[in-house]
Amino acid sequence: MNKREKWYHEGLKFQCSQCGACCSGAPGFVWVDDQEIQSLAQAMEMDIDTFHDRFVRRVGDRFSLIEYPDGDCIFLEPQTRGCMVYDARPTQCRTWPFWNSNLESKRSWQATCRVCPGAGEGKLYSLKQIEIARNAKDV
Repeated sequence: MNKREKWYHEGLKFQCSQCGACCSGAPGFVWVDDQEIQSLAQAMEMDIDTFHDRFVRRVGDRFSLIEYPDGDCIFLEPQTRGCMVYDARPTQCRTWPFWNSNLESKRSWQATCRVCPGAGEGKLYSLKQIEIARNAKDV
């Protein structure tokens, strides 16, 4: 392998199982921008101001979705563990598991595969597709 080649240069497999594992766990941030807030508000059939008041928090100069006290995403349906806004989910959610932290090394990818049943399974994503997702947001 060329030193400049990414360890995943042959691609990686991923197929979302909609298990909700990536939407739960320790508290964190799901960063959203104005366009994403608008799409999410539409999906929830709310006006933007109401949606913002109910589901968004300011963190410094950015916005994040709120979460339940246990760290679960506010849009993770407690009974089904499915995403209530799957088709309108933010870029950060759409680009999972191709986040910088998961792609640092084979070891970090293997750790991701242990917690995400869809990582390492299903559709093969090319290096180009992975890099586009990886660079879509600072995740």
